[in-house]
Amino acid sequence: MGWVKNRDRLHEAALSSIKSISKKKEISSKNGIAQRPPLLNQASISSTPRSTKDLPSWRGETDYQSFWYLFHDEKNDLPLTLDARIVFNELEMSRTEILGSNLYMGSKTNIINYLDDRSLNIEDKRSSNFLALCSNLWLKDLAGFDLKPTSKELVAEFNKRFEATDLDHVKDKLIANIDDQDKFSKVSLDFLKAIKLIKSVKDDDDYQDEDLIEPPGSTDDIEEEIDTSEESETTNSDISLEDINIDFEELVEEAAAISDGASIEEEIDALSYPENDYIGFNKIDYSIFTTDFDEIIEAKDLTTPDEAIRLRAQLDNLIKPHLATIGKLANRLQRLLLAKQNTNWNFNLEEGILDTARLHRVIAEPGHPLSYKQETETNFKDTVVTLLIDNSGSMRGRSISLAAICGDIIGSTLERCQIKTEVRGFTTKHWKGGESKQKWISEGSFMNPGRLNDIRHIIFKSADNSWRRARKYFGAMLKEGLLKENIDGEALTWSHDRLIKRNEERKILIVISDGAPVDDSTLSANREDYLDNHLKKIIAQIETESPVELQAIGIGHDVSKYYNKAITINRAEELGEVLLEELTKLFKN
Repeated sequence: MGWVKNRDRLHEAALSSIKSISKKKEISSKNGIAQRPPLLNQASISSTPRSTKDLPSWRGETDYQSFWYLFHDEKNDLPLTLDARIVFNELEMSRTEILGSNLYMGSKTNIINYLDDRSLNIEDKRSSNFLALCSNLWLKDLAGFDLKPTSKELVAEFNKRFEATDLDHVKDKLIANIDDQDKFSKVSLDFLKAIKLIKSVKDDDDYQDEDLIEPPGSTDDIEEEIDTSEESETTNSDISLEDINIDFEELVEEAAAISDGASIEEEIDALSYPENDYIGFNKIDYSIFTTDFDEIIEAKDLTTPDEAIRLRAQLDNLIKPHLATIGKLANRLQRLLLAKQNTNWNFNLEEGILDTARLHRVIAEPGHPLSYKQETETNFKDTVVTLLIDNSGSMRGRSISLAAICGDIIGSTLERCQIKTEVRGFTTKHWKGGESKQKWISEGSFMNPGRLNDIRHIIFKSADNSWRRARKYFGAMLKEGLLKENIDGEALTWSHDRLIKRNEERKILIVISDGAPVDDSTLSANREDYLDNHLKKIIAQIETESPVELQAIGIGHDVSKYYNKAITINRAEELGEVLLEELTKLFKN
């Protein structure tokens, strides 16, 4: 077994490969769990493995997404039940994988390895996801793929489960129509009917709700391996206090300081969640199954005092190379803002305060009138800024380190310039749904339930709290186990609604994120673009209808597909230059 070198370059090459094979340059990427099927024009690339033995499976993720974009045309969704839709989509995935493997022979091994890893990790054999995977492997077995032992076992189990089912009339048609998506889809519906996931198939393709069968029992999320092997050196929870070059006496003194000015009770009162009929500043077609298990929590409640000190020290070590940048940025912004705040004078007036600087003209020419001046106020607007930071699993490692550094630099700089700043984070309490999902399952797993995970919104710093008191908890962002899934649209609404209540005249919302919203439980039970569409609608409303100014910073990914005003930071070395330019531009307005 060897170790993978140049992991960052390999990650970049994966996206290039997808674009090259699919012949679609508009495809973007995000870090995180690979979606099946992939999202429209957005590939999901999981963390590059450290071991070479895991590379074929990881490359299989890249290959199947390439083949999906190459061979699949987006069609209108058929009104299928959740179970039927999962199997239907997986059959289409199998079709594109077969076509791609035949075209690029080297990819066949990667696909086989990837699917075998899925076979090893899937748990609930009663779920529709298990049936979907079995259907995929069954089709590949028919196509002559040399599957691995675990995958063959699933094919055997599938054949045993449906040995009394007449599948002979569909299997030959599936293989015969591999090259034709429309014909293949019709045969796939025949397949769903044969295994009793739908009741009937009509020739006119006009499928009504009464033709569908309710899903039988469990509707677990698509089983994906969550790559937890990616542990950046900068976020290692085992780092010792002795290894950190920092003044701990100062940190301990800060930790014992008087409690923060704004209490969590006050924050919760101000930021109460809407009822199930989702309401932002305008109604949007979006639903939440339940808010009973949602959480707004202060960062200090996420860690113990000792852990808070260690994580803050860890973040300080990351920031050390950027101290010069912070000073330069703060000084430049300070000069800019002071210039806007200073009073101006109008001169050569007939009344006002005598302008003594021009008395020499009267002495030289006694007939010259006296000159007066008047003080005028500049049009500087009292400003508040909210930093909203993505705390999702795809941000693990370098991304969350970059985001934390970025947030700390912006927050401390604006504080120094006497601009009130809020720092907030968003994630979920669980992977793949929590208590909300369990409640949904217990109530019958009905279709299109809306958001199914328990969201966690985090207050790292309130606007009325000083940076000195809040900074010691900012390192909680680096806490292992905090980063889960991300529902950006609701987080954006939460921050916007809190910001809009402030008395300051100018309100700025800066989002720091690495891309699209992802929550497996919600996406598997609703349309695959459910969260994506909601985020776009929220952004559109804020950008066109709200007085709040919206700016986005993409961490390692271009987020301009969502936000009109967006910049991208790929490396720590870019922080100083990019932030200096963008913040200066922002506060010149």
